[in-house]
Amino acid sequence: MLKQLLLIIFFGFTTTLFSQTITIKDQESGEPLESVTLASEDKKVYVITNNKGQADVSDFVGFNKIIIQSFGYETQIVSYNQLELASFQLNLTASLLAMDEIIVSANRWKQNTRDIPVKITSISKKDIQLQNPQTAADLLTVSGKVFMQKSQQGGGSPMIRGFATNRLLYAIDGVRMNTAIFRGGNIQNVISLDPFAIEKSEVLFGPSSVIYGSDAIGGVMSFQTLTPQFTTEEKPFVSGSAFTRYSSANNEKTGHFDANVGWKKWASVTSISSNDFGDLKMGSHGPDEYLRPFYVQRQNGVDIVVTNDDPLVQKPTAYSQINLMQKVRFQPNEKWDFQYGFHFSETSSYSRYDRHIRYTNSGMPRYGEFDYGPQKWIMNNLSISNMQATKAYDELSIRVAHQFFEESRISRNFNNPNRAIRTEKVNAVSVNADFTKKISTKNSLFYGVEYVMNDVVSEGVDENIVAGTSQIGPARYPQSKWNSYGVYVNDQYKFSEKMLLQAGLRYNQFVLDADFDTTFYPFPFTEAKINDGALTGSLGLVYRPTAKWVISSNVATAFRSPNVDDLGKVFDSEPGSVVVPNPDLKAEYAYNVDLNVAKLFGKNVKVDVSAYYTLLENAMVRRDFTLNGATEIIYDGELSNVQAIQNAANAKVYGIQAGIEVKSATGFYFHGDLNFQKGEEELDNGEKSPSRHAAPFFGVGRLGYANSKLDLQLNVQFSDEVSYEDLAEEEKGKPEIYAIDGNGNPYSPSWYTLNLKSMYKLTENFTVTAGLENITDQRYRPYSSGIVAPGKNFILALRAKF
Repeated sequence: MLKQLLLIIFFGFTTTLFSQTITIKDQESGEPLESVTLASEDKKVYVITNNKGQADVSDFVGFNKIIIQSFGYETQIVSYNQLELASFQLNLTASLLAMDEIIVSANRWKQNTRDIPVKITSISKKDIQLQNPQTAADLLTVSGKVFMQKSQQGGGSPMIRGFATNRLLYAIDGVRMNTAIFRGGNIQNVISLDPFAIEKSEVLFGPSSVIYGSDAIGGVMSFQTLTPQFTTEEKPFVSGSAFTRYSSANNEKTGHFDANVGWKKWASVTSISSNDFGDLKMGSHGPDEYLRPFYVQRQNGVDIVVTNDDPLVQKPTAYSQINLMQKVRFQPNEKWDFQYGFHFSETSSYSRYDRHIRYTNSGMPRYGEFDYGPQKWIMNNLSISNMQATKAYDELSIRVAHQFFEESRISRNFNNPNRAIRTEKVNAVSVNADFTKKISTKNSLFYGVEYVMNDVVSEGVDENIVAGTSQIGPARYPQSKWNSYGVYVNDQYKFSEKMLLQAGLRYNQFVLDADFDTTFYPFPFTEAKINDGALTGSLGLVYRPTAKWVISSNVATAFRSPNVDDLGKVFDSEPGSVVVPNPDLKAEYAYNVDLNVAKLFGKNVKVDVSAYYTLLENAMVRRDFTLNGATEIIYDGELSNVQAIQNAANAKVYGIQAGIEVKSATGFYFHGDLNFQKGEEELDNGEKSPSRHAAPFFGVGRLGYANSKLDLQLNVQFSDEVSYEDLAEEEKGKPEIYAIDGNGNPYSPSWYTLNLKSMYKLTENFTVTAGLENITDQRYRPYSSGIVAPGKNFILALRAKF
């Protein structure tokens, strides 16, 4: 195999391929169009235009059908001969609305949404540029369909269809980001991604375990980073962009630079971003409970309470971050494509704000310190694609990736000299092999195998900051290895142009080995092992009675296997409670059905509605427990109730997502998204409680105007109230993050923001973006969040491209 690979690379260097370049422009402005997809009918051959609107179409010689698509433009279907007669010059006409789009997240392959029975939404590069999200977490909210929780400024934990944290899956360039220490509590890993290096984002709603394995219960967030582009001429293709931004609410100073250099067979893209965020300022109008009248400082060896000069400024919330990406691509011929990607992300240390506003019964701050250490993420990813048809496959994609994660927690009680430092490191290796095979003109097969290994190393250090001494302390997790082995198959059968049926099946075996240290806690065991399997499936139907109607439905199961965080974590979940390990865990299963309907009215109005119902069985939840027969133990010097993660509950979530798009030929448009979800879970006593991760009713409405130079938008974002009665039992124990109602109980008030966004093209190479967010300066805290959202915020950004 190695010899064959070397021969392929050798002949790639010595073979000169025929090259023919097409240039695609906007019909009205005459400007080149970037990211236009040209694909064969079976999607086996496709290319994407660069930022000069150019692409090499030599692989399409002799094709009678070339499908040309770009978001916001009318789809064209032409033959190669027609392109030749037009001297390979093509203009696209801006469309009002479209029913189809090319996506990759559903089956890991480029597909048209007309062939996908589940709901998927895309976030385009243009949307990202206009909305100017500060982090990848903020980027997801651009869709209008993802609710975001934040415990601190350096964070963001998405909620999708009533699920969150380790019941959602992140994929970066097709590689699974979830690790064995993804917890049930809010996780912040998404901020490791650089929004400036993301080419396109897709959110796949509902269970997707057939393709993605464990954790894909509520949905999948798939991020595609910048792809190196080849030259279409004899000289190298050089392009890139530089970006700088300032935001007033947190005194943000951001800079970004990326550059692409492409030859005939080799291409490279480099990206670097730097962010510096100051303390975040909240709005002027809202609950007084959210104000920050004082904060803790250590002076002369003593923790003291300091009056805040401006109670609207949330101290301490500042942090900084740097992101690097390097990709290299080699395409020796039209059959093989090799890509290597290196990603690096590191934050500064930053405070967990919701712990800084936690107080003791006497009203004093509970913590003198509660910080996260630098969050680090490194990924090396090699992908190999082969388009050579064989008996086993028509297309082959192999991804081999290594990821390294490091995170830590530093905590110390108020005026207590003992500081606890807990550090976790995860080395994650994954191998994916995905195949497609066209069985007949109507039947296509997608299948693959996956191997994932996580090696978890957890360390504890206890310091005395007065005496200047340190010693080994209890680790947060046992030293563990988590392995997953999966095989899947997905079959699509197209009965006609109007009807398609898709069925999928996956089997997954997961193995967890953990070694426990009994030095600090009297565990009745020193090791634990889980070796179990999960079988999941899906059945979906797409029906298009006319070109303006789409009706689809999907029935699917999903699973989440126990991970190291579930089985072996020791932590304080809330004052007076401590969670201890439980080696007797099984996988939890979800059963889901959804119905999706989309209708195009004329050329100007599109309406889509999705309804879903999900049942979660054997849910891993925190419940009262015993340790060596004891229901209470001393933890961090406090007598604490013993709890553990257990398969002890069932839960259900149901809801509706609705959207409307209106576009006029004059450039005016309106987009609206509404999201209603309701969830309940079983408590230890058998009673029902609202689900913690079922977000309140929320949505966004956007009214705007766009032409070739200007995009101007006024939008309203809103969220409904969550009353005390509708709060999850777990949330009722966190009064510090909520407002207080007339009865003295915590609740989450409703809120709205009014926002103005604009983007103006100064010249061919320079674009200025400006925005005024939260114009009415509302003081609000999104449901379950520990930090108050930004108040009135002015954003100014300048982008240059070359």
